[in-house]
Amino acid sequence: MRLDRVSFARRLEGYSEAISLPSQPILEGRLLRMVGLTLEAEGLRAAIGSRCLVINDDSYHPVQVEAEVMGFSGGKIYLMPVGSLAGVAPGARVVPLPDAGRLPMGMSMLGRVLDGAGRALDGKGGMKAEDWVPVDGPTINPLNRDPISQPLDVGIRSINGLLTVGRGQRLGLFAGTGVGKSVLLGMMTRFTEAEIIVVGLIGERGREVKEFIDEILGEEGLKRSVVVASPADDAPLMRLRAAQYCTRIAEYFRDKGKNVLLLMDSLTRYAQAQREIALAIGEPPATKGYPPSVFAKLPRLVERAGNAEAGGGSITAFYTVLSEGDDQQDPIADAARGVLDGHFVLSRRLAEEGHYPAIDIESSISRVMPQVVPPEQLKQAQRFKQLWSRYQQSRDLISVGAYVAGGDADTDLAIARQPIMAQYLRQGLEESVGLPLSREQLAAVLGQ
Repeated sequence: MRLDRVSFARRLEGYSEAISLPSQPILEGRLLRMVGLTLEAEGLRAAIGSRCLVINDDSYHPVQVEAEVMGFSGGKIYLMPVGSLAGVAPGARVVPLPDAGRLPMGMSMLGRVLDGAGRALDGKGGMKAEDWVPVDGPTINPLNRDPISQPLDVGIRSINGLLTVGRGQRLGLFAGTGVGKSVLLGMMTRFTEAEIIVVGLIGERGREVKEFIDEILGEEGLKRSVVVASPADDAPLMRLRAAQYCTRIAEYFRDKGKNVLLLMDSLTRYAQAQREIALAIGEPPATKGYPPSVFAKLPRLVERAGNAEAGGGSITAFYTVLSEGDDQQDPIADAARGVLDGHFVLSRRLAEEGHYPAIDIESSISRVMPQVVPPEQLKQAQRFKQLWSRYQQSRDLISVGAYVAGGDADTDLAIARQPIMAQYLRQGLEESVGLPLSREQLAAVLGQ
């Protein structure tokens, strides 16, 4: 069927751009059925990734829902809706939208909370979009990227001193639930020296979104931040878009020469959203229920972060990874370790002891630290880890009084230094410790 003239205007809340269907005849399809989360349509010609509008013209239940083409088979097109499908009936029209989608950008985004489509969630009124950019950012030749050579001060003593982060590095925060990931991210947003902070809250509980913004991020942290939130009750496609949108925002500011800190909570929820979509359109599961497309999308998202070409800006990215049951061999955790430049493991045992931030120094690593710190600090960090590990290995013997002093010089030193080493690793929520002070205190802990 051909449509003589259809006009559809969708205004993003707080932005001025309207999207209209072309006036010339276009080919529309018809909705055949809905299976799970997937819509099947026929008579439609559209490419993968194209946006369509599902229109139910019933006078009693007029509905317009945006959907994205996710696959096809023969003459059938498989679509995934962005919003609720309540009211959509068989035979609804499926009309392709004229472009692949553009996202609003601009400095006016700072201090705002948006959803995965760029609509304001904070009720602060409209704002002008300075630019409209495509969803996929420009690809940077890996040989043209500026090498990671400068440290980034994140304001966390244990990270600055023992796991120093390089500007443009991509790291993972690996942990189970309830061990302080969000609190650690909030501390970074308040204390970091980055110029722009982009926070992606992907698949979190709706209650936690407001708590993170009001209590953890705080008013000062929000002033130089852009928050993109897509809670757990959003459609899986919206959660995917939110992760891509916050990455695109970071790319936008990087291309303007800014040093950006990207915090995404969490990468696991992004993978789970893609799993929902892939399974719904019939992709076979592979590893623990995750289809192959999940492991293809992870590096595509993560590789967009990093340094720009020489003289440009940078994106230093932290991705939280939920380890189900604290299992570090979870397939998403394992895949993330392979594409990231380091990982910080948060320990449930330390959290239960009231040790915050609960970073397990023995299991954590920053792969670019040797390139961004002086040789003296690198040696001190290695020595600190040796002593801390030696104490942990002998902890049971020490606690029951079975260890005899003088048996091992390093163990004796580790026991003597343990209280001040533990104090070095702990930090209050409102306490900021810069990079120079972290180095001085590290040397003092080791008596150097």
